Amino acid sequence: MSTPLRRAPVVLPLLTALIVSGCAGSRTPAAGPASPAPATTSASPTAAPDPAARAAQLVGTLADEDLVGQVLMPYAYGNSATTVSAGSAAGNRKLAGVRTPAEMIAKYRLGGLILVGFSADDPTSDTQPTTNVENPAQVRELTAGLQAAAGKLPAGAAGALIGIDQEFGVVTRISEGVTNLPSPMAFGAAGDPALTESAWRAAGTELAALGVNVDFAPSADVLEANSRVIGSRSYGSDPLAAAAQVGAAVRGLQGAGVAATLKHFPGHGQTAADSHKGLPVVTADRKKLESTALPPFSAGITAGAWLVMAGHLDVRALDPKVPATFSRKILTDLLRGELGFTGVLVTDAMDMAAVAKQPAGTTAVRALNAGNDLVLMPPNVTEAYEGVLAALRDGSLPRARLLEAVTRVLTLKFRLAGQPRPEMGTLNSAGHREAARRAAESSITMLRGSCGRPLVTGPVTVTAASGRERSRDRLSRALRAAGVKVTPSGGTVVHLVGYGDTSADLRAGAAVTVAMDTPYLLGRASSGVLLATYSSTTASVTALAEVLAGRARPTGRSPVPVGGLPRTSCP
Repeated sequence: MSTPLRRAPVVLPLLTALIVSGCAGSRTPAAGPASPAPATTSASPTAAPDPAARAAQLVGTLADEDLVGQVLMPYAYGNSATTVSAGSAAGNRKLAGVRTPAEMIAKYRLGGLILVGFSADDPTSDTQPTTNVENPAQVRELTAGLQAAAGKLPAGAAGALIGIDQEFGVVTRISEGVTNLPSPMAFGAAGDPALTESAWRAAGTELAALGVNVDFAPSADVLEANSRVIGSRSYGSDPLAAAAQVGAAVRGLQGAGVAATLKHFPGHGQTAADSHKGLPVVTADRKKLESTALPPFSAGITAGAWLVMAGHLDVRALDPKVPATFSRKILTDLLRGELGFTGVLVTDAMDMAAVAKQPAGTTAVRALNAGNDLVLMPPNVTEAYEGVLAALRDGSLPRARLLEAVTRVLTLKFRLAGQPRPEMGTLNSAGHREAARRAAESSITMLRGSCGRPLVTGPVTVTAASGRERSRDRLSRALRAAGVKVTPSGGTVVHLVGYGDTSADLRAGAAVTVAMDTPYLLGRASSGVLLATYSSTTASVTALAEVLAGRARPTGRSPVPVGGLPRTSCP
């Protein structure tokens, strides 16, 4: 950097009120230029055990460049922190002017990175340009390398935030070698918060073992619309039931030492539009938002969620024509002032079409001024970093606002740094698989048909909508294991549909139709038996086979209304 380093002022009277826990400690600024560790000894950030006090001490030692970097959380190309392919190096040079993820952390003094990846039927695929995920051992080595790079920064005592979108269902970044839970909507169908908390604790333990300390989950969106982008990522359409599920997921994740994130505030389920494609408009009035959209966020805050993610939404009743990401009325006045959230507020991905029309530096500054503490996935890291630094220098981003954000980020980091690190042997362990099995078994829902007997007799032929051959084969194997004869043709037809399928994907004459994502399509199916699993994991397919064979009862209730059908035909 050609500009001289500036450090945070020693005297920050308002900082105490900005710290998450309200606890501040004395700070002594480091002397001289930025170095890998603070230069002070009398006020070492490790001297105070309280995360907020440690954050208050550390923030006073940081240069402007460090402060700016701590509020950025981009993605990077490559499956290793230090060794990447030529293609990944080219991607990183375009994104941030560096070769490797470790170099990105070092150059921009980053607060953290998000791991990205691909999954089938992923509604967020537009913002997943690469993948960092191959297998558990690789992910563990990657996260260790990222933490090693972050440890060399002036803010290194706090470590790095390493995030991921591990929602399960259609948004699952790590699926191989770990326990795969059913989708959130499946948990909504099961309707048992204790089961939800247990399963999410298992998932959090496995993320912690991999070195991931922030999960951008759960979705707190109440599903008011038949939305492809939210869909089975939601726990359902009942605000109070969804609130109970969200609170349970938060307790489970954070009980395992992984920070939970409530998203997408103030509620993406109120519209069917997709913020990956444009800016959705939410037309619900304030009273309806308070009664339908906000309860799960309130429940998650009460449960102690450490992060909330702002949605890229035009909420006309709150701040018309201003994306919530940039709305101080929504993020500061409503979320913090009225709902009482004191943790870290993170943007949704800033490379999404809803907000990506302006330069990355401009949008990063707007987001911070609105009250966000972390800027997630800026489309150009260099532009975002330089834009925030320039705004700090010219006063368009008040220094107090940036110090507030950094203090919250560091407080979270110190809180996470004190969490235990599970062994890799916990991945996909028997106890964790059992938690997933119980959730899947409790979620299977019958919306048409009679329960209490085998639903299929004689040979069965499993068919599926195009692209669902893997689920078809998985169910065929599970049925055979349950004692049901399966034949390639000529048997009683069980037909599978899933994410994004339409009426054209239904099969006329199928005796049984099964929805493996949202159940809405079942309202157009003519089969005598209609079932919903909400998910296509091994556990969900196995539970489905047990129901079809008459060895288990479908005890779930649809957490969303399906036209012309009851929530369950098996009371």
